[in-house]
Amino acid sequence: MAISNDLDFKASLNDLDAYQQRRLAVYFVENVLSLCRDARISAAIGTAKRTGVTDAELAPAYQAANTARVESFTQCGKETDWQAQAGHFVAKAALACVKPAEPGVNLAWEAAMSARMARTCEVIALGQGTENAEAEAQYRILYEYLNSDR
Repeated sequence: MAISNDLDFKASLNDLDAYQQRRLAVYFVENVLSLCRDARISAAIGTAKRTGVTDAELAPAYQAANTARVESFTQCGKETDWQAQAGHFVAKAALACVKPAEPGVNLAWEAAMSARMARTCEVIALGQGTENAEAEAQYRILYEYLNSDR
C-alpha cells in the first residue's frame, strides 16, 4: 500500500517499535543532512545508524547534537538566515535519532516534522516557494522501508 497522506504516514510510524522508528528517523535526517554542515550532527547520525547501539552510547551523541542545535538556533539571527534555519531544523531532527525512546513518543514522526521544516527553510532561501516535496519523499522512504527485509 502506497502512503499518500500524513494520517496513513503517522499510523504506519506508530505501528513500528522504537528501534524501527529510530532507523526511519535516521533515513529522514539523511535525506536533509546536506542542509547542515555541523560535524556533530553527522556523527550523531552515524552513532544512531549502528546496529545494537545502546542508550549509553547514544547519550553523548544526544548531548553533542543538542549543543549543535542550540548553537545553530543562535546563528539564525534576528533577520532570519533561512539556510542557517534549515541547518537548525536538521539538528533538531537529528535529536530524535539519538534521544532515549519514551512511551508515547514517536522518534520517526519527530524527525520527519523537523526534516520537513528544514526543507521548507531551504526552498524559502532559494526562492522556490513552499511546496512540501519532503513529505512525498518521506512517504516513499517509509513505503520502501515497510517493504524491505528490515
